[in-house]
Amino acid sequence: MSLQNIILEGIPVSPGIILGRAKVLRGREGYQVSPRLLYTEDEVAQELQRLRRAVDQTAGELTNHLAELPSELKEHSHILETHLIILRDPMIFQETQRLIREQHLNSEKALYQAYHKIKELFQNIQDPYIRARIQDVEEVYRRLLGHLAGNASNRTLSFSEPVIIIAKDLSPNETTQMSGSPVLGFVTERGGRTSHTAIIAQSLEIPAVVGLDNATLEIGSGETIIVDGLTGRVILNPDAQTLKKYEARKKEFETFRAEVAQGSALPAVTTDGHAQRIYANIELPEEVSLALKYGADGIGLYRTEFLYLRLRQLPSEENLFENYKAVVEAMAPREVTIRTLDIGGDKFLSPLQYPMEMNPALGLRAIRFSLKEQNIFRTQLKAILRASAFGRIRVMFPLISSVREIREARGLLEEVKKELKSQDLAFNERLPVGAMIEVPAAVTLASLLAQEVDFFSIGTNDLIQYALAIDRVNKQVADMYQPLHPAVMRMIRDVVQAGRAARISVSMCGEMAGDPLYLPVLLGLGVEEFSMNATAIPVIKRVIRMISLKEAREIARQALRKATVEEINDSVIQDMDRRFPEIFRFGRHLAAL
Repeated sequence: MSLQNIILEGIPVSPGIILGRAKVLRGREGYQVSPRLLYTEDEVAQELQRLRRAVDQTAGELTNHLAELPSELKEHSHILETHLIILRDPMIFQETQRLIREQHLNSEKALYQAYHKIKELFQNIQDPYIRARIQDVEEVYRRLLGHLAGNASNRTLSFSEPVIIIAKDLSPNETTQMSGSPVLGFVTERGGRTSHTAIIAQSLEIPAVVGLDNATLEIGSGETIIVDGLTGRVILNPDAQTLKKYEARKKEFETFRAEVAQGSALPAVTTDGHAQRIYANIELPEEVSLALKYGADGIGLYRTEFLYLRLRQLPSEENLFENYKAVVEAMAPREVTIRTLDIGGDKFLSPLQYPMEMNPALGLRAIRFSLKEQNIFRTQLKAILRASAFGRIRVMFPLISSVREIREARGLLEEVKKELKSQDLAFNERLPVGAMIEVPAAVTLASLLAQEVDFFSIGTNDLIQYALAIDRVNKQVADMYQPLHPAVMRMIRDVVQAGRAARISVSMCGEMAGDPLYLPVLLGLGVEEFSMNATAIPVIKRVIRMISLKEAREIARQALRKATVEEINDSVIQDMDRRFPEIFRFGRHLAAL
């Protein structure tokens, strides 16, 4: 008799609870890469032709998938378009050709070496979203290997009855096949929260758990399983009592999600009539559709690093302009806040060469890098200004630690404006300029910085890390990363007060802004604009509509009186559990995705 209620833990990436039969997929374990030396120039020429044929076949395959993409997933066409770009990227195609010509390697081995060189570069990138893009390179690599081996590079997912897919991994194209299919959800061994497969699952509203080690070994086809896409928990062979419990939990969650979704388009106004603005954080233009779907009042943080990292060469002004323009036009008439580059020179997949730094987080990055590499900065500022002629844009500079940095950045902005005028190019001459408050120095100087900018945006991810000297991805100290630390709360309060005194707006765009647990405290401290992952917006709006500003201020006052983070957490958790029990049961999980 099989053991019952075996619990496995993975990473939740698409919300929902499903109960059903598992279907384990095989066939994407990869292809054997065997080195073979080429001895004659004729063999080299034949191998180069073989590589080009595989590239053409892969391009045709991707183009066909683009044409066949279901209408509800057209917003994700950029994923396959990115794969087409990667396919022709010099770091893949030209490097593989070079290894064939110069080292006389066969295509498989040359491609293997080119891919692993790129993989090493990505592994040095700290930003989890950017680092996860190696999955796109790997997908192209796998497709090419498949065609070199003469095999089809994709499985066709066709099922006659409802199933829960269990696989080592799933490609974005395979995930799109689940649209309109009897697939209830999926569990994979690989992947993360920011993978394209996860993003597509969210669009299809298919519950999913990824990063569950040995899932294809632990789970057998035909087994009854429960997949909790809120917590990342997968339960094998549940007994009758567990099934009953999760069936009830599934119904409660679906009711809660439907109620929250119904209110996503409504304004976020407290019970005593104070309106709050709720924005979305995005990485790519195609994420605008999710922001609009979940009721965003605008884009509070448009991270602009991806275009600089996906190709070997730096993006042109025209590339950047078209990218920003697409976002602004799609969000019109809502406002879009574009953050200038927040990455160090050592992370570029470009001709720029910088020595490795002992501590990149404290090194040449963000505004420091932009002020050093002024040609790159000017190109980005020109693109942002040109896009401002097509809708409402704000620009903000990251990691500001001094008044000098703001003045230098604004000086370059004014110079770029003059260049655009001389070229008769349209732009918004009164483009609002903001500073991101992410380091303790900026908090201390907030009253001075407020005289130099039009708005503040508090980036709590870095601010908490720098204020508490905690690396939140370091497992040894990650539990000390506490958003409600008394020092952090006082920093937020001081920045808000400085903004009010200067009559500029103060927003928050870190992860703290999208957690309903912290919302009453932040409201009470005076934050009026919140920017977060789009999926968190409906939950945050719901909490705002269920509390008064007067109540929030009292919660913040009580928290500020306490001396330790443990006391603050206990007080806030008890208060939230009393006021919003359903938010604690489902909302925090939903908002965290």
